[in-house]
Amino acid sequence: MAIQAGVGISKNSDSYQAGFEAVKMALGRMGAGKSDFVIAFASASFDQQRVVAGIRDATGKALFIGCTDAGEITNDGPTQKSVAVMTIASPDISFYTGLGRGIASGAREAGAAVAREVQKKADKPLRTFIMLPDVLTGNGADIVRGVLDVLGPHFPVVGGAAGDDFLFEKTYQYRDDEVESGAVAGVGLAGKFTIGIGVRHGWVPIGMPMKVTKAAGAVLGELDGKPAISIYEDYFGQKADELRKEALARLAITYPLGLKIPEYDEEYLIRDPITVNPDGSITCAAEIPEGSEVRLMIGSKERAVEAAQDAARHLMKEFEMDHAKPKFVLMFNCIAREKLFGAKANDEIQAVMQIIGADVPLLGFYTYGEQAPLGGETRDSKKCDPRFYNETAVLFAIGE
Repeated sequence: MAIQAGVGISKNSDSYQAGFEAVKMALGRMGAGKSDFVIAFASASFDQQRVVAGIRDATGKALFIGCTDAGEITNDGPTQKSVAVMTIASPDISFYTGLGRGIASGAREAGAAVAREVQKKADKPLRTFIMLPDVLTGNGADIVRGVLDVLGPHFPVVGGAAGDDFLFEKTYQYRDDEVESGAVAGVGLAGKFTIGIGVRHGWVPIGMPMKVTKAAGAVLGELDGKPAISIYEDYFGQKADELRKEALARLAITYPLGLKIPEYDEEYLIRDPITVNPDGSITCAAEIPEGSEVRLMIGSKERAVEAAQDAARHLMKEFEMDHAKPKFVLMFNCIAREKLFGAKANDEIQAVMQIIGADVPLLGFYTYGEQAPLGGETRDSKKCDPRFYNETAVLFAIGE
């Protein structure tokens, strides 16, 4: 029997019914009455316990992970304030779920905990791992490191950081019947299948490179010995007190920071500046190591669409090499990209589907950060190097 997948979505105002209806739609489209695994993304506006209860009742307690988001994505495009679900059935894939709690007290430890639980359950060699972390309470890059501490430094890891409708207050993660906050949900996959991953952002560097002369975790202190905010003041002519939370966050959608990776020449890692601190330092969405090279980046709708298409093409090459086809696709797409596109956000989704195939079930969400190997590399174990990203489109597909 082939891999089967279906996608359902509901905007029912009743939280339980929204979860229940989305699953029933997904099962109907899948063409099978029973699912082996379920993944769901939902608006934070719902009662999360009731959403999960509806999903669990509709699936007969199938293995399940999910999280809240900043917008849902399906084949029909982006939407808001809904519950979106994918159901998957396959005799050739084994799923093992896990949950790592307490990111605030130890992000790396939480990442290790979810991976350790999955690894302990697995009775077959794991081939890939999907993670859904909270990054409002801890360093996303450290959560990835924790997962890799257990599964190995070159293990193919993908995922997206949970959202909360662009409020940046509190996100939720699901595993089976459990609903947590400040946690990371994950699932390991084992069996016989083809994996495809595409990773691109489309932002390009402008201005001169600057060296990070002072940094601590996600706080970027100094660039070339000057307060970090000077990179924006010099370019835009605005003073630090004019670039407080909302102003800087708006600028970052088009002008984020690019972190140069010495071992990877093709792209910069994008880092979102979030707030300006009184001393002129900038708190970012993820760490920027001291001694690294940073440049101001610029984005456009056209380049962002091209980047998403490049990611889709890279993903499809993996299937072409195996003479296989994708059976379902997950999309982890940064909320900054949705804000960049505005009313034309669907252009990016449809551009991706034109390459992958409009009939391939697609489920995704707008994230607060993305995880994937650099360049989408999965075949060469020595080059598979999972990282944490911002403002990036990550595509993940399974097929046969």
